[in-house]
Amino acid sequence: MTHYSRLAGTGGYLPGPPVTNDDLVARGINTSDDWIVTRTGIRARHLAAPGQTSCQMATEAALQALDMAGIAAADLDLIIVATSTPDYIFPSTACLLQGALGNRGATAFDVQAVCSGFVYALSIADKFIRSGTHQKALVVGAETFSRILDWQDRGTCVLFGDGAGAVVLEAAEESGILASALHADGSLVKILSVPGQIAHGQVTGDPFLRMEGQAVFKTAVRVLTEVARECCAAANLAPADLDWLIPHQANIRIIEATGKRMGLVSDKVVVTVDRHGNTSAASVPLALNEAVRDGRIRRGQRVLLEGVGGGFTWGALLFEF
Repeated sequence: MTHYSRLAGTGGYLPGPPVTNDDLVARGINTSDDWIVTRTGIRARHLAAPGQTSCQMATEAALQALDMAGIAAADLDLIIVATSTPDYIFPSTACLLQGALGNRGATAFDVQAVCSGFVYALSIADKFIRSGTHQKALVVGAETFSRILDWQDRGTCVLFGDGAGAVVLEAAEESGILASALHADGSLVKILSVPGQIAHGQVTGDPFLRMEGQAVFKTAVRVLTEVARECCAAANLAPADLDWLIPHQANIRIIEATGKRMGLVSDKVVVTVDRHGNTSAASVPLALNEAVRDGRIRRGQRVLLEGVGGGFTWGALLFEF
């Protein structure tokens, strides 16, 4: 028997009120609303409260997705969390989420592919279900990037926000996820990284996010276009056959350049970066959840998700909702 997976529910969570660009200026950051908007398209982001964790936000998003899917947490047999900002070194945030939801016995683990993490995790969950070993999966992207930002570096601290997005996948008789493609190039590690660690109870190296903006921009536009076309070809579809493109929400210029290269009009591209900033692994599921819940994405439509992030990692996943 052939097994397939379909998206049964989505959820999202953003912490606290929006923090505008002017709010950042008021906090003493040497920047301006015009500088940020012109270069990135970002007008606001959400920041986790002190003590608020990736797992706590993941739990809120997961409960929404489970409710939409009509599935009890106890019935999940797979939980994957994509995050670069876990609550602990170990156990995994997925295990913490499992405990918070009251599930026992499901396979649970984290995926670390930075901003591509959710696309990686969703692809992995699809393969578990297609194998026939698992029936109901919860996939979450959750990040508290505000904790790894150098708030004196205006080139990076204004770009990111916190949040969580979730999807429930379930086994189905007809194909929902049509194709996926995942890639990485470790030779590009230095253009986007947090080159620090904990050793003997002390932080060693640099514990803050560091980025070579121009190198990331050029690489992101190229690989996102390539992997989108690769994913469409694997499903025997052309980009014109897509109803929606949901790219990683990092920078409006990257989003617009990718859409243009694929020949997609802006009305087919879901954009949340202006209100959420870059929430890393949470950005794609947050945008997906918003478009599902406001009625833009409807059953039967074809949607392409794509992400790109430190590693350097990138990937795309095409599904019929």
